[in-house]
Amino acid sequence: MPRRSWTALVTGIIVGAALVAASAFAQNHVVPQGEQIPPPSCLVQRGAWEGGSSALCTPEDYANWLEAIQHWRFERRIRQGLTPEKLPGIPDFYALPELQWIHSEFMQPQMMVQDRYFYDPQTHKYTVDRYLNDVTARYGGIDAVLIWSTYPNMGIDARNQLQMVESMPGGYAGVRQMVDDFHRHGVKVLFPMMMWDQGSHSPGEPWPDAIANEMKEIDADGVNGDTQQGVPLAFSLAAVQAGHPLAFQPEGGASDEAVRWDVLGWGYYKFQFVPTVDRYRWLNPKHQVNISDRWNRSKTDDLQYALFNGEGWESWENVWGIWNGITPRDAEATRRVAAIEREVAPFFESEGWQPFYPMQLYGVFASRWPLGDNTVWTIVNRNEYDVKGREMKVPATSGVRYFDLYHGVELQPVHNGSEDVLVFPIEAHGYDAVMAIQGAPDAKLQAFLAKMKVMTERPLSSYSDVWKPLPQQMVPIAKTALAASAPPGMVKIPGGEYVFKVHGTEIEGFNDVGTDVQYSWEDSPRRYHEHRMHIDTFYMDKYPVTNAEYKKFLDATHYHPVDDYDFLKDWKNGTYPAGWGNKPVTWVSLKDAEAYAKWAGKRLPNEWEWQYAAQGGDENRIYPWGNTWNPSDVPTPDKGHELTGPADVNAHPDGASPFGVMDMVGNIWQWTNVFEDEHTRAAVLRGVSYYQPQGSVWYFPQAYKNDEHSKYLLMAPSYDRSGTLGFRCVKDAAQ
Repeated sequence: MPRRSWTALVTGIIVGAALVAASAFAQNHVVPQGEQIPPPSCLVQRGAWEGGSSALCTPEDYANWLEAIQHWRFERRIRQGLTPEKLPGIPDFYALPELQWIHSEFMQPQMMVQDRYFYDPQTHKYTVDRYLNDVTARYGGIDAVLIWSTYPNMGIDARNQLQMVESMPGGYAGVRQMVDDFHRHGVKVLFPMMMWDQGSHSPGEPWPDAIANEMKEIDADGVNGDTQQGVPLAFSLAAVQAGHPLAFQPEGGASDEAVRWDVLGWGYYKFQFVPTVDRYRWLNPKHQVNISDRWNRSKTDDLQYALFNGEGWESWENVWGIWNGITPRDAEATRRVAAIEREVAPFFESEGWQPFYPMQLYGVFASRWPLGDNTVWTIVNRNEYDVKGREMKVPATSGVRYFDLYHGVELQPVHNGSEDVLVFPIEAHGYDAVMAIQGAPDAKLQAFLAKMKVMTERPLSSYSDVWKPLPQQMVPIAKTALAASAPPGMVKIPGGEYVFKVHGTEIEGFNDVGTDVQYSWEDSPRRYHEHRMHIDTFYMDKYPVTNAEYKKFLDATHYHPVDDYDFLKDWKNGTYPAGWGNKPVTWVSLKDAEAYAKWAGKRLPNEWEWQYAAQGGDENRIYPWGNTWNPSDVPTPDKGHELTGPADVNAHPDGASPFGVMDMVGNIWQWTNVFEDEHTRAAVLRGVSYYQPQGSVWYFPQAYKNDEHSKYLLMAPSYDRSGTLGFRCVKDAAQ
């Protein structure tokens, strides 16, 4: 069969795509794979053992594939109620004035509230300008930010997802001012919602209403539906009813039907050499997607698939306190891709989107986006080598001019009869975009071309693509004055040689470098630790510090923290509840604990001291009392929705360690060492608490065993205080 002209084929497709006959539809078939629509099979290389392939498509191959995905969209819209007809009571969410920002929302990081560029606990101020200046300098800035205020700390006590936001510095008023600071820079703000959070405090009203009301209170713009495959319509309607429409963004991508109201979504893709088409953007080109690929250290796939699909990227670096930073090459690529996408954003809503516009060179793939009299092509080079030459053919049309948006130059077509050939370079794993316009470029386009010409003078290959972990430092704990004998209430812990062996309980991160913490003897953070050391003799509190003991400190010093939100939350009128004197004090921040220790002439323990005291120097001892689990040696876990309070510190004497230290496990978490890197501070907690919210594996993990510790991300005293977190002290001994 003779090969037809690409130009004739493309022209025919453009004219007739919207009105393809139903009988033709029935001849073709396409099956999306999750969120992705596969490319034409003729583009996928196969080895001889797989039947072989030419990896070149005939015009008929391409026409059949495009016809098939158009039919799938046509049919799917009918099946899922996505046709233009309005449904009673359901607004057109894409047309709401409050949600117009989603159409140009391309770069959106998920940012931990504990990021040190976001909040300064020394000055007690949000530092939005510092955060934005950093991402702008490194990769060109952001359009929205997802502020993560919950997991992995949520579940350490009964605070639900709403209360975790409220406990941020300044409460709702402070959070709203912080949101206003982002808005001042034109950046929209999202918060997460966790519908798996059913084991903690009840919100007291239906969750859709509770979330809508809180987001209105703080003037947030959107909500990310954590672990959700489509956020139910009830949430969008509740936000509209509250007079504050929100852009909902399910983590797992919208379901087909939910594309009507979930105006945003994440893209979890399986990457391959030939790009795929995003299922939900194909169903509705107004639907915005951010590709999320948190653990991958190279972002080339993310950025190339984003440009090909006219969508965004989740520029997520602080992953639960584990820094997976963008390499310099990817950062510069992000700057350039984002600049192009922001410039041509209206084109990406075109119903005439044509994936896999025929290109001339192998491994170069493009999408065509017509809008009125103008057209944009977004182009990626998936090859590991530079390409330059006859990249694409277009119909020869009088008065049309072509501009290479990436390089910021006008292209001079090579005329070839009824076709024009465009020649331009694309570097290895590179990016490009071409715009066709009628007549001369306006001032706005001229300015953009000039900017891009300067921006892309240096090739991406000249930027480093080497990924490096972010080093941590352990904050030293200063020694105390030396004691010659055990102070009252303390137990002598004789020194000796000890193999300190421990691992972190983080739910995610596996054993990737950067997970957990980095001790002073290690060259990088990691989950599993082992180190032989000598431990000097010291004294440790036999019990955790109690409410009665903490009140003596307050009475003597009149201590009161500057950031006092939730400070001693379970106390009333300056004292603890009746009968609570012998219970461990909780709702104290790290600084609150350090202030007490300093007054008492003591200090907080290093983690290895805590573990040594729990194991009696026996590195293989599983629990403080021995190697067999005995539930009567610890408080009965509280699995309800509210904190009932810890047990008395002397309630379980059989749980004592070999050195006679009591209440080490199962009653409260206890502060030990702090670790910090450029972006995150975290404390190692030991001891595990009595409170265990039920219903989800995502709550703060338990750590009953002696060789387990939990990493608690730190933000500010108000946020860090917990109803299950207290402390015990140590004092250094004369050797």
